[in-house]
Amino acid sequence: MNLFPFRVLPLSLALGILWSSVPSGAQTPDDYPRREAVECRTRGGIPHVLAKLQKGDGAEIRVAYLGGSITAAPGWRVKSLTWLQERFPKQKLVEINAAIGGTGSDLGVFRNEQDVLRHQPDLLFVEFAVNDGGASPERIHQAMEGIVRQTWTANPETDIIFVYTLSQPFLADLQAGKFSRSASAMEELADHYGIPSIHFGLEVAAREKTGTLIFKGEKPAEGAEAKPDPRAPMVFSTDGVHPLVETGHQLYLEAIARSWEKLEAVSDEKELVSAGHALNAPLRPDHWAAAKLVPLSDAMRSGGWEKLDGSESGDSMAKRFARQMPEMWKATEPGATLKFRFKGTVAGIYDLVGPDGGQLKIR
Repeated sequence: MNLFPFRVLPLSLALGILWSSVPSGAQTPDDYPRREAVECRTRGGIPHVLAKLQKGDGAEIRVAYLGGSITAAPGWRVKSLTWLQERFPKQKLVEINAAIGGTGSDLGVFRNEQDVLRHQPDLLFVEFAVNDGGASPERIHQAMEGIVRQTWTANPETDIIFVYTLSQPFLADLQAGKFSRSASAMEELADHYGIPSIHFGLEVAAREKTGTLIFKGEKPAEGAEAKPDPRAPMVFSTDGVHPLVETGHQLYLEAIARSWEKLEAVSDEKELVSAGHALNAPLRPDHWAAAKLVPLSDAMRSGGWEKLDGSESGDSMAKRFARQMPEMWKATEPGATLKFRFKGTVAGIYDLVGPDGGQLKIR
């Protein structure tokens, strides 16, 4: 048992939910072996969701998107769901949007149950390669394996696809025919569990190398006065990370479309096992499958705390973040305290960070 008291200092603090689990990994040198750059590795395919999509019986098919800001944007997530709906018009495609900007797999594994699994997805896309770019392969394995094992424990018939996006620091590796360190670490896990993967960036990197795409540039003018030169290179992004919806995200969708054909071919060859995906022995015994979000109970709080109303007529901040934080607490006075016990080695506060946020003192 570990006891952690938190004292809130003079600024007010908006809090969501407590999370706790297992240890952080030590940094791994940059010489981690890089995988050969391949757009799609089909591995075990996606036989369960394809069988449901191809039935044409009007069933509801739930597609979840767990990732960071690239997934949160109205880009490849929205485009791919529309594309799937057009490809399988008799089925009803339903989106589960579980993307939060600026977060990696180390938070994703804690919120997987709340944001994804309770909605019972048939297909789960996991996108964290860019935001995990600074994480060690050990930490990536712990978190991503936790997501996989949580998902297949909840429903072994949920198919998973790892998708890899790119940012400017990854471009040179990709043009040299190699994945980034983070994507390479995820590939090791994908091999272990037979999870298919799609890298969205190979076509982007190839076009940039030939001069037909500008990876980071000014957004083209819009509106009636705009007269784009059809011979001009495509602008992928304005910041070297987040693709423009009209260009970069469209290339991401096209990578999905090309890969989907391959996934259909390999999945048609697979015999559906009634038990679904098997949970083999873990790649890492210290995986994070036990990670979870825990509400702030009465016993944890002392001093001034207020539970915020997230309804339409309630607190604006609680309403804005109700999807990510269905329960939100605010410290109303300096010195308000949280105290809790847990089994494990890592705990944290799932909170909102901003100019009017609070400060925490841990003792």
